[in-house]
Amino acid sequence: MTRLTGLRPAVPAIILAALLSACSTPGPVQPEPPVVAPPKAPVEPVKPVLTPRMAAAADSLTRMAALQDRLYRVAAPLLINNAELCKSNARNLLGFTAKNRYSYPGEFNEAAHVAFEMGERLQVTGVLAGSGAARAGLKRGDGLISAGGKPLPTGQNASTLAGSVFGPLVSSQANIEMKIERDDKKRDLTIPVTRACGFGVELGNADNINSYADGGRVMVTRGMINFTQSDDELAYLMAKGMAHNILGHATSQRSASTIGSIIDNLMAVRPDLSMLIGSGGIKAMPQEVDAAADTLSVYLLARAGYNIDGAASFWKRLATTYPATVLNGYVANHPATAFRVAAIDKAVADVKARQAAKKPLVP
Repeated sequence: MTRLTGLRPAVPAIILAALLSACSTPGPVQPEPPVVAPPKAPVEPVKPVLTPRMAAAADSLTRMAALQDRLYRVAAPLLINNAELCKSNARNLLGFTAKNRYSYPGEFNEAAHVAFEMGERLQVTGVLAGSGAARAGLKRGDGLISAGGKPLPTGQNASTLAGSVFGPLVSSQANIEMKIERDDKKRDLTIPVTRACGFGVELGNADNINSYADGGRVMVTRGMINFTQSDDELAYLMAKGMAHNILGHATSQRSASTIGSIIDNLMAVRPDLSMLIGSGGIKAMPQEVDAAADTLSVYLLARAGYNIDGAASFWKRLATTYPATVLNGYVANHPATAFRVAAIDKAVADVKARQAAKKPLVP
């Protein structure tokens, strides 16, 4: 066998390239540049989608808020200027209301969160005009952080638990130190306590033409608010409810628990309207009792600066448009219109005589 000499096995190309590189002129070894990842775009928080159903819920809340704002505005001078006549019903008040998203059920909870930016913290929903809260600069939408140095509760039971913080402060102090949040900035406010008639002012979420008073609250339905043609007319209704409360008529003449149940129900975003079928369990007010409340209401209105001249004509128009035959309407519960109007006319004359003589407006 012929033996071949002077030949070597072929070197693979990849190894050869490595060898040539190693045999080249030596120099400093350059480190590989670090691999830098491109900056990440900031992650935007995912917002819930405003669905058509949620948008409808938000629209309902917006309309309810507008009606409630009007009630507070009209009620403010009646409550604040009549503390003297309210006597045992006068209270030290904060002068504002507050809610959070959990104050609303179901899709209304989410609608309040998305459309109105309501969250876990209590947020001011109404400020009583002329109150210490209004003078201190508290505004609707302000978030409530603390009161009197104590943190205010958040979450599902915040509205209920806040009373344990505010209660002792309102009863013992003339001014309350509060920390709030507005436009993402924390602020300190000193809010004077307001002495006023301690009646709740509520919107009735129903279209029946009525107003209710249960001793501690005055409610005007959406239907009745839409029937009124001016703030003076709305004030006539609210003053009449306040007068019934001051005189104790809810407990002495009718079932306060029945009316209270109706008010509780109609405060809901979606009330049970079956409770309004027929008379709703409310007995008609005796004419003498009704007239006594009408007389006091004229004084309440005059002290609050409302025009008392149109009171009698308003009640006549209401009785003509929605007579006592309209079940669960105001006139069905207060049928003695002629007797009431006579009492109102007399009270108006008495008030004007007192004003002319510069005497105190006290019945």
